Parts: sequence; C-alpha cells; structure tokens
Amino acid sequence: MPSVPTERSAVQEPILRYAAEIGWQRLSKEEALSLRGGESGTLLYPVLRRKLIELNPGLVLPENVDSIVGRIEGVRPSIEGSVEVLAWLRGERTLFDSAEKRQRNVTVVDFERPSHNLFQVTDEWEYTNGQKMNRADVLFLINGIPVALVEAKSPRKRDAIADGLAQVGRYHRETPELVVAPQVFEVTHLVDFYYGPTWSLERKALFNWKDEEAGNFERKVKRFFARERFLRMLRDWILVVRRDDELRKVVLRQHQTRAVDRTIERCLDPAKRRGLVWHTQGSGKTFTMIAAAEQILANPAFAKPTVLLLVDRNELETQLFENLRAYGLPFEPAPSKVRLRELLRSDYRGLIVSMIHKFEAADAGLCTRSDIFVFVDEAHRSTGGSLGNYLLGALPNATLVGFTGTPIDRTAHGEGTFKVFGIDDPPKGYLDKYPIRESIADQATLRLHYTLAPNEIRVPRETLDTEFLDLAEAEGVSDLEELDRILSRAVRLKAFLKADDRVAKVAAFVAKHFRENVEPLGYKAFLVGVDREACALYKEALDRLLPPTASRVVYTAAHNDSERLAEHHLGEDEEKSVRKAFTKPGQDPKILIVTEKLLTGFDAPILYCMYLDKPMRDHALLQAIARVNRPYEDEGETRKPSGLVVDFVGIFERLEKALKFDSEDVEGLLQDVAVLRDRFAALMADPAPRYLALFEDGRDDKAFERRVEAFADSSDRDAFFAFFRELRTLYEVLSPDLFLRPHVESYTRLSVLYEEVRSFYAPAGAPYESDIAHKTEALVREHAESEGFALTLPIVEIDEHTLDALAQSGGSTRGKVFNLGRSLAAAAATKASQQPYLVPIGERAQEILDAFDDRQLDTEQALQQLERLVGEFTEAERERRETGFDLRTFTLYRVLQREGVAGAETLAPRLAGLLAQFPNRSQNVNETRAVKLGLYRELLPVVGRERMVGIGEQILRLVRA
Repeated sequence: MPSVPTERSAVQEPILRYAAEIGWQRLSKEEALSLRGGESGTLLYPVLRRKLIELNPGLVLPENVDSIVGRIEGVRPSIEGSVEVLAWLRGERTLFDSAEKRQRNVTVVDFERPSHNLFQVTDEWEYTNGQKMNRADVLFLINGIPVALVEAKSPRKRDAIADGLAQVGRYHRETPELVVAPQVFEVTHLVDFYYGPTWSLERKALFNWKDEEAGNFERKVKRFFARERFLRMLRDWILVVRRDDELRKVVLRQHQTRAVDRTIERCLDPAKRRGLVWHTQGSGKTFTMIAAAEQILANPAFAKPTVLLLVDRNELETQLFENLRAYGLPFEPAPSKVRLRELLRSDYRGLIVSMIHKFEAADAGLCTRSDIFVFVDEAHRSTGGSLGNYLLGALPNATLVGFTGTPIDRTAHGEGTFKVFGIDDPPKGYLDKYPIRESIADQATLRLHYTLAPNEIRVPRETLDTEFLDLAEAEGVSDLEELDRILSRAVRLKAFLKADDRVAKVAAFVAKHFRENVEPLGYKAFLVGVDREACALYKEALDRLLPPTASRVVYTAAHNDSERLAEHHLGEDEEKSVRKAFTKPGQDPKILIVTEKLLTGFDAPILYCMYLDKPMRDHALLQAIARVNRPYEDEGETRKPSGLVVDFVGIFERLEKALKFDSEDVEGLLQDVAVLRDRFAALMADPAPRYLALFEDGRDDKAFERRVEAFADSSDRDAFFAFFRELRTLYEVLSPDLFLRPHVESYTRLSVLYEEVRSFYAPAGAPYESDIAHKTEALVREHAESEGFALTLPIVEIDEHTLDALAQSGGSTRGKVFNLGRSLAAAAATKASQQPYLVPIGERAQEILDAFDDRQLDTEQALQQLERLVGEFTEAERERRETGFDLRTFTLYRVLQREGVAGAETLAPRLAGLLAQFPNRSQNVNETRAVKLGLYRELLPVVGRERMVGIGEQILRLVRA
C-alpha cells in the first residue's frame, strides 16, 4: 500500500527533529524513563539536581538539593500546584542560606543567560499514578522539569484538534500529576498548531499559532519553541489571576504580546511619545495594558519609572482594580484630585491607577519627568475636550499610549483621537492594531448576526433620522452619558419607544423569542432600554410573561428617583451578586434589563442575545453590541456559534449612517440572519440528498449496518461530519422559524444518521458521548422512539463462535473490521475489573482500528490481526482454567508470556506473592517504591535492565490490588 502519513511519522517525529535543530537535546523514551526512575516519575531527577547545584553556587548543595526537588515534586496535582511550579521556574521561591542567615531566591531557570539551561525534548512519556496511565506524545523540559506537553494528531483526521483537546482534558482528570509541571500544552495536526495554558481547558483559551508563512509547520514549531522566545513566555506571558476565589492561568496571545513589545519600544523611544493600540472589544485589551505596565516597571532600562493607568468611569476603575488584584500587581489608587496631585508632586515611583477626570484643572507642569508613562483606557472617548489638554499640560514630557476597543472613526471625534495618540504613526495612526476581521478569524471574538424586529414596533425611519442619525452632534458619539444627553432631547423618539402599547408588544416578543430561541441553547440575554424609565417599564411587562426571578434591572440610581425607578435600585453587594449569577449557566437572572451600566466593560461569555431598543451609533454602538461577541463553551458541550442582536430601533437598516468607520475596520462584524437561512437552504439542496438517500434502503434489522458502512472510509465520515455540524449550528440559531418547516423531517433524519455514524465509529470500549445540540436532541429522541431507530449497533459477543457468525453475516468486509474491532475492545473494557489480563487485547484492537482507519493496514491485514486477537481472547479463558492460577497470578503470567519472558509459569507466582505484600501501594508512596524495587530485583536477571522498567510498569498498571 502507498505510505500514509501517521501521527508519529508526519507530526511527532518532525516536532522532535525541528526542536533538536534549534537547540533542544533529544532524549529517547528509554533514556527519559531511566532518568525519571520509572513511569510514576514526573521529573528528570539527576538533571534537576545537577542544574540546581550549578545555578545556585553556595546555596544549593548536595546535602540539601533533594529537599528542593521534593518541594517541587510534592506540589498538589491541581492548578494551585501548577502555579506553585511556575513560581519555582520563575525563581520566586526561597531557601534559607545558613552562611548569610537569610532567605535567598532559588534559581531553577536562568532567564538572563539561556545557554546556562539544559533544554531537552522526548516522546512517548508514559505516566501512571497507580490508578490510571496516560501517555504524552511529546514533552519539552528545561533543567529536568517538564514545561510543555504536545499532543500530535493524525493530519488526516478532521476532528484532530478537538480529539487532542479532549485527550489533554483526560490527562487532567485521570493523571493530573502528568500536567502539573508543564505550563502550556499544544495540540497539532500539521496544518494548525494550537496552544493554551494547562489547567485552563476552555476552547476560548486555546489559540492557533500564526506565522507569516501560512502552512509552514517547520517554521511554526521552530518559532514557538525558539529557546529565548519560550523562556520569555514562561517568565512574562503566562498570567495567573484569581477571580471569585478561583485561580486561572492565561497565556497572552500573539496580538497581545506584540502590542506589549511595541508599547515598551515606544516608551523607550525618546523621539516618539504617543501611541494608539486598537484591539477589538473582547480580545483581551485590559490584560495587554496590565502586562505592558508590569514589564515597564520591572525593566531595568527604565530605572524607577511611574506608570499611570487612567480610565474614565467609576465602573471601569473598579473593574481595573479587580483585574490588578486578580493579577497580583501592586498599585497605588488615586481616588481624588488631591491624592493624584500628591503622588505626582512627591515623585512617586510605581503604578498609579486613577480616572482622567482627576486631571480637571490640574496645574501645568505638575510633573515634568520624562519617565512617566500614561496608559489611557478607552482612549477614543477619554481625552476629548478640556480633559486631554489638562492631562498633556500637567505631564508635558510623559509618554501617552491610548488603548481602545473601537477604531478611529471618520468624524471630528476621530480626528481628535488621532491628534492626541496617533500622531507618531501616520497615516492610520495605530501603534498596534487587531481588527475585528482578524479577531473573528482567530476565534478571539465571534461574528454577530442581527435581525430586525417586526416593522410595527420598529421606530419610524423619519423619526430615527431627524431626531438621531442626522444630528451632527451624534456623529462619533463615544460616551453613553453623551448619548443619553442627545436622546433626552429626542422627544418624539422616546415617546414612541415608551408608549404603553409598544412596551407590551416588545416585551411579548422578547419573552417568546427568549423562551424559543435563546433559553433552549443555554444562553442569556440583555434587553437594552432607551433610559431608566424604559427599563422599569420593561421589567413590569416581562414579569407578567416570565417568572419575576428570570429578569433583573441594573442601572445607576439617583437620589430623586421616582417610586417606580427606586424599586429597582440595587445595593453594591446585591448588584455584584446579580452580575455573578448572570454569568453562571442555569441560574437566574437570565435576562438583564439595562440602559447604560454593563454596556461597557462587562464580560459575560454566556450572553448570546441583545434585544436592542435604544438608538446608538459609532463607538457607543460597537461597544454595546460587543457584549455578545465573547466565545463561550460550557464544559465542552455548549459552544456559542455567534452573537445575536435583535434590533427594535431600525439601526441596522441604516448601517452606513450608524457606523462611520472605514469599511476595512468593521469588515466581518455584522451579518443579517437572512444569510443563515440562505446557507441552510443551500446545504439542504446539496449535499443533503446524498445522505438522505441512505434511508431509502428499507427498515429491516440490517438497515443500520448498511447506513454506517457507507462511511467506512474516514474521509467520507469527515465530509459528512463537517456538513452536518455546519447545518446543525444554523438550525440551532434559526429555530424556531417558519422557514425551517419544510426541512424538519429531512433535518431530523440527518441528525439520526449523524448520531448513528458517530456512535459506531467512536473509540471502541470508551463510553460514547453524544455532542448533539439542545434543540436537535429533542428531534432525534422523538424520531428514534417513533420510528424504532437504534442509534447504536449491538456489540458482537466474543467467544469461539464469533468468527463463524461474522463470516455468515452480510455486509462489507470493511464493516466487519469495525464491528469486530469495537466488539473486542468493548468486551475487554467491560471485563477489565474481573479479567484485567484482557485489557491489552482491547487496547491492541483499538490500535488496529486506528491503523486501519489511517490506511496503514488494508482490510485483509486488519481482519487477520483482529481474528488472531479473537483467538487470543478465547484462548485466555481456556488457559486460565488449565493453569489453575488465581486472577492476580494469571494476569502476571499473561504479561510475562506476551513479553516472551522465559519461565513465566514459575516467575508469575513469585511476583504475585510480592504484590500481595503491598496492598496499599496505590495510595502509599513508600509501598509504591518498595514494590517497584522488588519487581525490578526479580525481573532484572531475567529480562535485563532495558526491559525491566517497562514490564514492571505494565504489571502495576494491570494488577491494581
């Protein structure tokens, strides 16, 4: 057969080769296993001991080095343990120096002198904790400590990345000790190279490494693992944050690290003192700004600088405080004008956080130092008018860098932003730019779909134009307070929006749409009213249609509020509780009714739909609708496909007026839901009929087999899966919709077919997990019950009659391979606890299926090998009866026999006796070490040193007690 690329030949081996070419020393699996002391070892102990002594002369000595190794190895197998290992890697842990009578930092990695470290890479790193065993394809280590884990998947598998991510997730659940030291993981299948932080496995935390030369796998590997770049990532780009008492790890993406580096370069450039960073809303702008501030403060080139972070709202200031505390970066708040002036006059060095309004009427030349670096958040609105002049006058020699989530607009406001921040980067004015189109392509944010509410409840076009869109003062509006001032004069417009009859109709539409289109998907929604009174009115109307707990109102309170408005005031703690509950799936509230609060800065990935009943435009509109653009995945089951905006105003009918930005800057942001209907219809026209034809082949007991056998070729399965998943996403977004009515029966059958094929070709022996979506699931269940379709094929009983029964059955030979292989694996898995000696047979059956599916084996070869396994399976039962061995002894006998060990029948009872002496070895480290020594002592003279460890680990994996 022609050579077909496999995971090892096409992906794994090249990674090892490329890594060696850029200075990572390659270790064989056997060398690494020896240095680890067996498959339960997590570090290269001799390497780590040697490097600790080398890097810490006079502090780490042969007599105390093991205490440090023990502290690193002994961390909890959890995210807390992973963070502790990161602290060791960064030199943040100490050891008492008895000579100097003080604590001194221990250097584990020399970041300043990369050549002083030992960079190593190895593969097939098998690890067992006594309960489970897993194997990492490739592991990168620095000074004996694993720092990166790579899952290499077959380039022929369409779902390779998802499979790899699921595998890494399994490592975290089953063998957390394997992933406690590596700080990042990678999943690759040649085309893409995804990376993310260990212990943060949401899909939104997984990023695809981009390179200027797309598709060049060698270049991707060499750039990602370039030694100095990798050290920089370990030291600077992995953030640890604590939110709601939970630790999280974050790896900055390429656009973030690029912006940080450019910001630092700009701050070091005496000839340029302005910069503007535009990173699309939702792409991590706040962490970019914080990371830049931290690195400037830590960079010796700046001596002792002052970094000033400015926001323009109390709400954003509070959020920034929370982010800084979560990040662990010390800062000095300046809550008043007086305190800000005190800090600047007193030559304070470090990080200051304040609001730009505190610069109002500030003295000229308040601080004339040139090593002051001012980072202004939401720069498009912060420096307008006199505040920008006061800031520039008070700090005439400071470097100012603006950070914004929206682009420069084509209005007078935009010209002001350019003059303040963009003057040093003509012609576009950006120091760094991460536009909407790129953010969506990277899956950092999601595309937004919009649909218009019924015409009778939309604002009349003439009213919208004359009282809002045609007003010169509304152009480029960037601040919600400014927007509210403009709308306060739109008398006819607001009267229409808040008319009793209309409020009732809008509330009815929202309640019905939410129940049918949003809630079944597991998501939540915003209802945006034109003002606070409108919010109160909508709350009263919705409470008549939905449970009162389903919605809450969040807006700013005022002292003279009416009884109606005061009813919805929230205290600080209550508002915090409402916000937190909204971000949690399954908890009330499910709809937040807002008008100004939460429309900027609030991050709730579960927010899917925005019911927009407030006229907006330009920056204000972009910032508001960006609330629904965050990726969201709920434990791998619910994955948000896009955001949705339901327009009750008619803004999206007039996008050319509502968004005055360069078209290239907002390209790809919004798409009419009608486009989704067209795409669904196109897919149902082709290729759906080809798959639906499989149901025309009768409903006898063999119909299922014939359908799944049509997908015996993996490329056919991949094509069908890709088609159906796109179709399913469209259905979930659109349903319920009158447009779908003619397609429901056909779509249901396609859904059933998808479940049948996925379940049949799922990894044999493992529990099948459906990934069918919420609305589709009900269709499949109803159809299966009414039509009598089974979604799984019965497992073939494995006994001496199996092969005869298989020969007499109909169907294709390829179908027989899959049926026999999955039956073998399932039978071994089912009997694993009572007959562990069958486990290797099940594992081998799955390996044969994988090789067959990857075209490494042809049909005849695969069938022959599986038939031999059937013989081995049935022979094992007979042989156990003949030997008279108990279960433990027979399992040992089978391991030794399979490994070709001479005298297996006499060695097995001795080993069984040895294991019986250590019944608590799975939970007791000392017993684990003792039993290993005993096994090695028995095996060494029989199999030699090279095979001794591997066979010993096999024994411990299969014989648990």
